Amino acid sequence: MMGVVVLGVIVVGPNLKAYIDQRQQIAALQESVDQSSADIADIRDERERWNDSTFVMTQARDRLYYVNPGEISFIVIDDVDAGVVGEDEAPVSDSLKETQINWAESMLGSLVNAGYADVVSGDGQG
Repeated sequence: MMGVVVLGVIVVGPNLKAYIDQRQQIAALQESVDQSSADIADIRDERERWNDSTFVMTQARDRLYYVNPGEISFIVIDDVDAGVVGEDEAPVSDSLKETQINWAESMLGSLVNAGYADVVSGDGQG
C-alpha cells in the first residue's frame, strides 16, 4: 500500500507542479488582458469625446484660447489676489536703464567656457 502512495506522488507530483505553474501564468495573462481591455475602453471613451464638436470647441477655447467669430477674448495676466502674493517691494520704473554688460560678448564667453569645461561623468569622477 505504501508503494502505491509513493508511486502516486512520483507520478502526480511533476504534473501537479506544471498545473500550478500554468494556472499562475493563465492568471497573470488574464490580468494583463483585463488591464488592456480597460485601457482600450478608456481610449474609446476619449475618442468618443473628441468626436463631439462641443467638447472639441471647449478644448480649443481652454487650451488654445480660440474664440468664435465676433467674440472678443480677454486674457487677464497676474490675476492673483495681492494678499496671497504680498506687496511689491519697489515700484516698477518707467524709465529705461542701459546695462553695462555686452550681452553678445557675454553669451560668446559662456559658450567658450562651456566648450572648454571638464566633462563630468555620471559617477562624479570627472
